[in-house]
Amino acid sequence: MKTVSLGASRPSTVNFRMPTRDNLVPIRVDVEVDGQRYRDAFTWNPRDPDSEIISFAKRTAKDLKLPANFVPQMLQSIQGQLAEFRSYEGQEMQIKEKIVPLKIDLRVNNTVIRDQFLWDIGNLDSDPEEFARTICEDLNITDPEVGPAIAVSIREQLYEIASQSVSYVREKLSKNKRRAPEFSSNSKAMNNAVDLFKYFGSKGSVIRKRKEWYLYEPVVDVVPSEEGGVTDGKEELNSSSRPKKRMEEVKEASLQSL
Repeated sequence: MKTVSLGASRPSTVNFRMPTRDNLVPIRVDVEVDGQRYRDAFTWNPRDPDSEIISFAKRTAKDLKLPANFVPQMLQSIQGQLAEFRSYEGQEMQIKEKIVPLKIDLRVNNTVIRDQFLWDIGNLDSDPEEFARTICEDLNITDPEVGPAIAVSIREQLYEIASQSVSYVREKLSKNKRRAPEFSSNSKAMNNAVDLFKYFGSKGSVIRKRKEWYLYEPVVDVVPSEEGGVTDGKEELNSSSRPKKRMEEVKEASLQSL
C-alpha cells in the first residue's frame, strides 16, 4: 500500500493564494437589522473592483426585499473579509503537509450532510465546486443549493490552512529557532476537523484502510419541512461571470488548519 508521509517532506514556499484552481475568497454574511436577518455564503474574486460589492449588496437587498439599511452592513461585512484576505497577499506561505483531512457538517434547507475526506492542498488545480457537484451526484442530492454550500465549506477550510501557514512563516522569520507548529484553535468547528489527524499518526495513506472506512462514509439525512427552520438568501444571482454561490443558511462549516 502506498503511503504519503505527513510532515516528513520538505515544505514548499509559495506566495499566498487559495490552494485551488480559482483564487476565490469564501464570504459569509450574517446581518440583522430591526428584527430581520439576512444570512448567506458565497465566493468572491478578490481582483474585482470594490464597486462590484456595492452593486451586489444593493441588488441583493432589492431582490430579497430587504430594507435599505441592510446595504451598509452587508458592505462592511464583505469588505472586511476581503480586506483580511488581501492583507495576506504578497506574503509567503508554506504547505508543509500535502494531504490533509477536511470535514463537512452542513444543513441546507431540509438536507443534512456529513462527510470527511482527504484533500491534496499541493494541487493548485483542485476545484471545490466540481468536487461538490460530484458529491451531490454520487449521493443523489437534488437540492441545487447543497453543492455551493459544500464548496464554500471546503474553501473556508483551505483558506484557514493558507492563512495559518502565512502566520507560521511570519513567526519563523522573526525567530531563529522555532518548533513545528501545533494544531490548536479556539474554533469548535476547526477543532472538529483537526481531530481527524489522530487517525493518521505521522503517516497517512491515500488508500483508505478497511478499518477506517466508517470514518469516510458520508451521511445524508432529509428532515421534515417543519424542522427545516428559517432560511435566507435563496436566489442565485448570475449577474456576472464571477462564480458567486448564494445559498440557504449553512449550519456550521468545519475549519481546519495546519
